[in-house]
Amino acid sequence: QVQLVESGGGLVQPGGSLRLSCVASGTIFTIDHMGWYRQAPGKERDLVAGITRGAGTNYADSVKGRFTISRDNAKNTVYLQMNSLKLEDTAVYYCRFVVVGRDYWGQGTQVTVSS
Repeated sequence: QVQLVESGGGLVQPGGSLRLSCVASGTIFTIDHMGWYRQAPGKERDLVAGITRGAGTNYADSVKGRFTISRDNAKNTVYLQMNSLKLEDTAVYYCRFVVVGRDYWGQGTQVTVSS
């Protein structure tokens, strides 16, 4: 069984930075795809950033140039560096791993951007 645990969320002022981490535990041979999603109150869960096993990345237009996704395959970990945070970045952030065609999700970590 694969379990994902996120960390790094919190309260930050506009313009500030946070770094999220998500580590997978369990029997894992290869993680095909890693991604970060977010869900604000009353809204759907949307993709923020994704990264393939070959380190190809894609980002939501709203975070391009501000957020950076990276992965450490040896540690089964994905990171999301978030800079120049805006009020509208406030949401619960979830990581998602695709392992041998199956989806696994973390429990979510709250990011609140407020002055």
